[in-house]
Amino acid sequence: MTDSAALDSLPTRHKVTVTDIAAGCGVSRATVSLVLRGSPLVSRDTRARVQEELRRQGYIYNRAAANLRRQTSSSIALVINDLANPFFAEFAAGVDDALGAANLVTLLGTSGESGTRQQAVLGSLLEHAPGGLILSPAEGSKAADVLAAVGAQTPLLLFNRDLDGELPEGLPWDRLLLDNRRGARLATAHLIAQGHRRIAFFGGHVDSMPFRERHAGYLEAMYEACLPVAPHWLVENASTRLEAAAQCPRLFAAEPAPTAAICYNDAVALGLMLGLRQRGLVPGRDFALTGFDDIAEAALSTPALTTLSAAPRERGRQAAELILARLRAPHAAPQTVVAPVQLVVRDSSPSPLPRH
Repeated sequence: MTDSAALDSLPTRHKVTVTDIAAGCGVSRATVSLVLRGSPLVSRDTRARVQEELRRQGYIYNRAAANLRRQTSSSIALVINDLANPFFAEFAAGVDDALGAANLVTLLGTSGESGTRQQAVLGSLLEHAPGGLILSPAEGSKAADVLAAVGAQTPLLLFNRDLDGELPEGLPWDRLLLDNRRGARLATAHLIAQGHRRIAFFGGHVDSMPFRERHAGYLEAMYEACLPVAPHWLVENASTRLEAAAQCPRLFAAEPAPTAAICYNDAVALGLMLGLRQRGLVPGRDFALTGFDDIAEAALSTPALTTLSAAPRERGRQAAELILARLRAPHAAPQTVVAPVQLVVRDSSPSPLPRH
């Protein structure tokens, strides 16, 4: 017998229906439906009997179909740009905390900073009919592309980054952003107060909105202190430790070399520490640096990292609460919320060593 013939000869498993469950435990179809929906209208004993019958017969609840019938959803989609970054892992955990408390499930996808991948992920997740979407866009994301992928009716919350291009008015899209400009300005002013005069800006890409905002805050603080900014003190690189470590030599490729750096985020700062050690420099002694995000590891690094706390888990909970508020009031005016950041001073940003 061929493989295809063998497969054809296999018995077809009967799909268990609500009618089968109702007949099996002697209740109405309506009662079974109420149990499946978690309704409080069913007594404890009846609920237990129906649930036991569901297990015995192996009933599989098609939640997507039920949502479609009821025009509701039990899930929210979350698409982030970089799951390898601990900031976004903590952010996703915060989202899931808040959605779980609201009896909703988080559908998670990641773009890996690819606009093409982002479009595919958005399309795939929307096939599950989530009630709304939280999106931290990939670098260079176009407003028109995202609109084409999700449509004008999908409630959407943009986190951390905005989209390039104009959007039609009236979209049910909200924004939760970080106070990037003020944060970078605080960190730069801190290094200046410590006595540093040659301060670099290290990491990130100029195409990213947070990069532009953080770099602007850095420049404001430098110009306010009447300090020069050498062209080679701006070093762009991917926001990963390995790339930051590899790009460290660029900081010292020309004179005058900086004595400190504002790093785009904590991952970049931790990577720069590795690069400095490879050059025989001790971070926090021979070179000062700050991060941005305050991931859990920042306080445990050696030296402990001075950074801007964005409270990623709290931001995740805030994002979930905003999308839930949108679902409760679908016609409310779109809002933009800018979350504050706080400078956390640790051991990585001392005063420069005196020259002999």
